[in-house]
Amino acid sequence: MASVSMAVNLGGIQMKNPVCTASGTFGNGWQFEGFYDVGQLGAITCKGVSAVPWDGNPAPRLAKLPSGIMNSVGLQNPGVREFVSEYGDYLAGLDARGCKVICQVAGHSVQEYVDALDLYEELAPFAAGFEINISCPNIAKGGAAMGATPEAAAEVTRACRARTKRPLLIKLAPHDVADIARACEAEGADALTLINTIPGMAIDVRTGRSKLSRPTAGVSGPAIHAIAVRMVWEAARAVKIPINGVGGVMCGEDAAEFILAGATAVSVGTANLVDPTAAPRILRELTEWAESRGVSDINELIGAVQC
Repeated sequence: MASVSMAVNLGGIQMKNPVCTASGTFGNGWQFEGFYDVGQLGAITCKGVSAVPWDGNPAPRLAKLPSGIMNSVGLQNPGVREFVSEYGDYLAGLDARGCKVICQVAGHSVQEYVDALDLYEELAPFAAGFEINISCPNIAKGGAAMGATPEAAAEVTRACRARTKRPLLIKLAPHDVADIARACEAEGADALTLINTIPGMAIDVRTGRSKLSRPTAGVSGPAIHAIAVRMVWEAARAVKIPINGVGGVMCGEDAAEFILAGATAVSVGTANLVDPTAAPRILRELTEWAESRGVSDINELIGAVQC
């Protein structure tokens, strides 16, 4: 038993510890049960799901980088109804074991977000909260991310806030985070998740073609960690709502950086693809770090960086 209390409150989601998993890197939890008891984590974030099925992007979708990966999966998913039908029983059981379930909502328009959220409200009592991925392209307005501006982020947040009383997390794209964070907070967001992947490009010099099916894709992993820590720090100074820090968390010290920068919780992403036991290891290392700091509660360390 840890001598430090590790429980945190992520915008109304009461987590027994700050360690979560990042959407798209952890399946829907059951895939990792053969490696460890997923119930020991504070929360998992399920893969992004839309109101209707999405096919995603053509292969190849993944490329290795010297310090991370690039992905262009395109949020392939079966739609909310099929998702709940296939995984709902497992996720309800996971919630009963004390690991909170955060369901990510995807959409290409405000109406698509609302439609997916309405279905989740009806079909997913196991969801402790909803993460709204506003990095999806807005097809109706030329393909820019749904949350590319404070005004656009506010519109999505406002529409989703009206559809649920459960905790609402907004996942921000990696730009203008302070202004967009303030816009989301003003429209009723309970917490923020940041950052999402950073756009990058990888070219096969032998063929002269992109290594993926699309010219650009999202970079994740250790390569973006320092950028993510800086953006969490910026957002934490701009808003009062809690933050879930994401980006290149490979060890307990990486998670601790997010906590010190102002994050209440941290999500493990790419590390799950490298080491399927990464999340519980990071939880153990983070707990040991908190104990070494001589505090009785990890909440005492949130935002404690000295600049």
